Amino acid sequence: MSCKVALNFEDGVTRFITCNETDTVADAAYRAGINIPLDCRDGACGTCKLFCESGSFDGGSYIEDALSDDEAKAGFALACQMKPKTDLVVRVLAPASACKTTITTTKAVVTGVELLSPSTIGLNVTLANALAFLPGQYVNIAVPGAGGQVRAYSFSSKPGDVEAGFLIRNIPNGLMSRWLTTQAKPGDELTLTGPSGSFFLREAKRPLLLLAGGTGLAPMLSMLAEMAGTDPGQPVHLIYGVTHDADLVEVEKIEAYGAKIAGFSWSACVASPESSYPNKGFVTQHIPASALNGGDVDVYLCGPPPMVEAVRTHFHNIGVMPASFYYEKFAPTSAAPGKAA
Repeated sequence: MSCKVALNFEDGVTRFITCNETDTVADAAYRAGINIPLDCRDGACGTCKLFCESGSFDGGSYIEDALSDDEAKAGFALACQMKPKTDLVVRVLAPASACKTTITTTKAVVTGVELLSPSTIGLNVTLANALAFLPGQYVNIAVPGAGGQVRAYSFSSKPGDVEAGFLIRNIPNGLMSRWLTTQAKPGDELTLTGPSGSFFLREAKRPLLLLAGGTGLAPMLSMLAEMAGTDPGQPVHLIYGVTHDADLVEVEKIEAYGAKIAGFSWSACVASPESSYPNKGFVTQHIPASALNGGDVDVYLCGPPPMVEAVRTHFHNIGVMPASFYYEKFAPTSAAPGKAA
């Protein structure tokens, strides 16, 4: 039986390889032309040390000088000895450029553009080939006719599907926003580069708390799509915050995914004082103590920088630090490439 291994490099590039039953991760990487750091191949030097983010494996044999017992217990392994038992996500302790591999480019065709709200554009595309990515990751999309400028958007769809979706903030005079709202039509071709990013869903070992602000909902939808097909085995609570009532989008999709995920619950809140929505205020005002589970919780947060800082401050103020806290900030831009989930 073969296993899929995601190699997540220091510079955010992710490449996927396939390990056959007798392969080590090093064997499969080199077969794919990816030269991860390697020297002795005998578990003696420690050059090929990796960190396992998700999945289980046989660590093989090695000497303590190469990998200490504490490191092994923490999740480190040697690529030359590591044999997957399940699909894995591993962190390579080197940039992709040092491993003679690069980020990949994929063509896509626009199938639909919809103004979901005054602030949010839904973009759907068909990929030339099904693209492997980790739920929560993003791609850079070249803005047509903009001289090679790109914008980064998180997938809102399930990994591995030919049909992919994105939630894009509608920014006045934004390069991509302007193209999508005035020119884009079905059949237009786009160039996607990626996947990239260290913000992605890990193996669930404790309850999950997902916090989304605005179009930061996109990566959470991708995570929910993944969990709807593979039971995480842990409670999952989503809190979705927006500025105005009209900004609440994809509610039916959240409910549809939630119906398929055991132990799923969610709520939304609207910051505007003029809101008629039942829950008013910011996300930090609507985090129930039960969802934090006394700190034994994995928190995933995606939103604008002020939201990220507010949540971090909130955890500090209440004296609860999550066991794991993964976050991604995004900032709108109208001229320079950047992350705009």
